[in-house]
Amino acid sequence: MSASPASPLASTSLGSPLPEDRLVALAHVTDGLNANGLWWLSGYAAGLASRTATTVPATALPAAEAQAAGRLTIVYGSQTGNAKRLAEQLARQSEAAGLPVRLLRADTYPTRELKDERNLYLVISTQGDGDPPDDARALVEFIAGKRAPQLKQLRYAVLALGDSSYPQFCAIGQKLDERLAELGATRLLPRGDADLDIETIATPWLAQALAKARDALKPSAPLATVTPLRPLPAAPAHGRDAPFAAELLLNQRLVSRASSVGRPGPDKDVRHVELSLEGSGLHYEPGDALGLWPSNPPALVEQVLSTLQLDGDDEISHGGQTLPLRQWLGNKRELTRLARPFVASLAAQARSDELNGLLAPGQQANLSRLLGEQQVIDLLSQYRADWSGEELVAALRPLTPRLYSIASSQKHVGEEVHLTVAHVEYDNGQGTRWGAASHQFAVSAEGERLPVFVEHNERFRLPADASRDVIMIGPGTGVAPFRGFLQERAAIAATGRNWLLFGNPHFRTDFLYQVEWQQALKDGRLQRLDLAFSRDQQHKVYVQHRLREQGRELFDWLESGAHLYVCGDATRMARDVHAALLEAIAEHGAKSADDAVDYLNDLQQQGRYARDVY
Repeated sequence: MSASPASPLASTSLGSPLPEDRLVALAHVTDGLNANGLWWLSGYAAGLASRTATTVPATALPAAEAQAAGRLTIVYGSQTGNAKRLAEQLARQSEAAGLPVRLLRADTYPTRELKDERNLYLVISTQGDGDPPDDARALVEFIAGKRAPQLKQLRYAVLALGDSSYPQFCAIGQKLDERLAELGATRLLPRGDADLDIETIATPWLAQALAKARDALKPSAPLATVTPLRPLPAAPAHGRDAPFAAELLLNQRLVSRASSVGRPGPDKDVRHVELSLEGSGLHYEPGDALGLWPSNPPALVEQVLSTLQLDGDDEISHGGQTLPLRQWLGNKRELTRLARPFVASLAAQARSDELNGLLAPGQQANLSRLLGEQQVIDLLSQYRADWSGEELVAALRPLTPRLYSIASSQKHVGEEVHLTVAHVEYDNGQGTRWGAASHQFAVSAEGERLPVFVEHNERFRLPADASRDVIMIGPGTGVAPFRGFLQERAAIAATGRNWLLFGNPHFRTDFLYQVEWQQALKDGRLQRLDLAFSRDQQHKVYVQHRLREQGRELFDWLESGAHLYVCGDATRMARDVHAALLEAIAEHGAKSADDAVDYLNDLQQQGRYARDVY
């Protein structure tokens, strides 16, 4: 049975103040929009109504009040996708419980609505040294600032995500939680502070949050029933919790050289990896990431067992699951990343005053240094204690997937996905240490299968208008997504210009994808390529120096509507690049420092300044 585009609107029993032609136009506008888009559109329409109407129809005001008081709003700010995943999980659970709920990414939340919000859950991560996710910067600044309204009507809760190896663990979630209470809002349940073993904290917090929402909200009968013209798309067969076993098609070194002149160490190893997605049903866009569920190096597992004199064949039960200890250590527990909870457990097991001292207030910087430089085996060797298999499994945090920026366009490579992987391998004085995922890639042979999934990143997308220019800043392996960007732009015959800024230590050994970039310049697919090889001259030159040198042209591109992208290390590079951008905007735009900040923030709000930093 077919229906006209206007039928879902025309068939409601509410009665419409709009003429038929406007209803048809409205149906065309809303056709295909997801929930986020429809909620944004409703807020936009409400804002227009508040500015243009001196009177409100008698039937409209009670409905608006009922909507504000009777719905749950879930807002997430996510850098790597974890906060998004948990917020979506809470939204699905709330919908299944019959609760009216809307789910919004932080940069799509209309801050003007906060003063009328009644029930709000925030799921937000902290990145780097206490920074908000890029998609939540404006919302965090608004709530923390002088323009934030009093919120005595608001009931709220915060789930904070972070990494305890950083000094500012869950700082953004803590800041928002305290600020909302300061503004008069009522906290529905204590804040959850989740470390990298997210589910340990998040699972019980989500259950409590759903229970509180059920108590606060009573499902009401819908005002009208609308039958969608198209069925909702089926959930993909493969995802984070059901990864696809992808065949490794190519494992090729891009860089292989001594780590540095005059210093011992393993070769620097950067690889181009190609995997088959044939039969997976997985799809991705340039800017997305590929997740790998890694396995710990078998040699490392055996070293842990030997050091603790434990039998890897012993059956260990934990969390309702029973597995041999060797399998727990190989596939279920983190061995290459230290976490504060494990250090605390070890301090208690070993009765170590030294470790307890590192856990004391005021020692966060020293603890962070330990967490960044040492692995589990290093501490187990240094601080001897008697462990049972059960105690060890309980103390170690669960193994988590690793995410890699995708270095290809599916329009160009078909059912494949390409990655740029830096193999983490170093000698810390106690032995050779590896990164779990990068080492797995490095030692895997072509033809082997690896468990992967796609992590979508809607914040890091090419402009919908293919005539827009793009500026791509990607030092080191941060250049990976821009390989995919360029492939995509060529595949869709985009007319906008492309400008890449790339940096690495040495031209001769570190120019990743050199032939491809040079061919793209020759073919006209790349209009500008600026390079910064930091160690090829007496003083170091980085991409931020190139930005300052090219500040006039950079600002002209931005003024002409260009989109700006940054990918790479969050701890230093992203901050230095951000500072250089502000300087260029201030100088060549004749702006004050504050105005330059506003300019860049406005670009971010428009979706024209996006960062994928890690």
